Amino acid sequence: MVKEYSVSGTALTGEDLEARDVTIIVTDGIITAVEEEKNVPEQWICPAFFNAHTHLADTIAMDIPCTGRLEELVTPPNGLKHKILRQTPKGDLVLAMRDTIAEMINSGTAGFADFREGGSEGVSALQQAAASLPIHPVILGREGGENIADGAGISSARDVKDSAEIAGRMKRAGKIVGFHAGERDFEDIDLALDAAPDFLVHCTHATDRQIRRIADEAIPVVLCCRSNFQLQVTFGSSNPPIKKMQAAGVQILVGTDNVMFIQPDMMHEISFIHTAYGVPAQDLLYSATCGFPPAGLSHAIKQGNRASFFVLDSSWGNLHHSRDIKSTIVKRAPLGHFCARIF
Repeated sequence: MVKEYSVSGTALTGEDLEARDVTIIVTDGIITAVEEEKNVPEQWICPAFFNAHTHLADTIAMDIPCTGRLEELVTPPNGLKHKILRQTPKGDLVLAMRDTIAEMINSGTAGFADFREGGSEGVSALQQAAASLPIHPVILGREGGENIADGAGISSARDVKDSAEIAGRMKRAGKIVGFHAGERDFEDIDLALDAAPDFLVHCTHATDRQIRRIADEAIPVVLCCRSNFQLQVTFGSSNPPIKKMQAAGVQILVGTDNVMFIQPDMMHEISFIHTAYGVPAQDLLYSATCGFPPAGLSHAIKQGNRASFFVLDSSWGNLHHSRDIKSTIVKRAPLGHFCARIF
């Protein structure tokens, strides 16, 4: 039986997020029409978020009291989080990850890309956690887990000596390759680029030359700015060098990184980046809602795309005073106005 429904409101449509009063018609999960309307309900329709970098298993160590350097906390194989993960039964990991995925769904996130530790068992645990939930996981394994996952999520190339071999094997299998690079310094970025990754995460300390190379090779960079501040690998708006990346033409995506430290809430992430780095709201909202290009996923509200959007009730409070919907969503994180999610 064909399932068809419609949603009307002011929608951020297409690749440029043009605000239009429309009715969106969805048939069997696909947007079959976006029709202009003169009178629509007071609600905003926004493409759903894609969280382009997570470590969801870290939920089991969420907000654990700890201090230390990046290497002591999260660097494999003996960072604090890795020790905790090894000691946690699989069933507990599955439950913890499922609970965090539910939080992501309820804050408008329709997909995520996770660097999953723990080999094949770790990948299997996340597959179980996401099963039957309305979210699209892109799971990138390690330590053999990449063989049953969507690809490989490689830590710093200096930490994984056979990273180039893993990347090449994944490429030949048609899978996705992502690297942590440039989180604490610039020295591992070129090593990662030499492996021809599909995307990089962090690039917090990328040099001008490396930014130019990233742009020339059309490799997206996932920003995780709250995590960078929390882990004290940056102390200001020059790192990551977002404006230089934008000027060079680097495609920017947004992630939240470790659930151990940061809630995977994309509205709060883009609000922080806008405030701390001065990135225009339109640019950030596009980066956070465009989908995940390395996997060919698009969240744009346009005919032919899978329906992947959320609806905000703008009929109460001060939202209806907004002069720029995109700025209001980015600056004010109006989570209390969620009235529906379609994905």
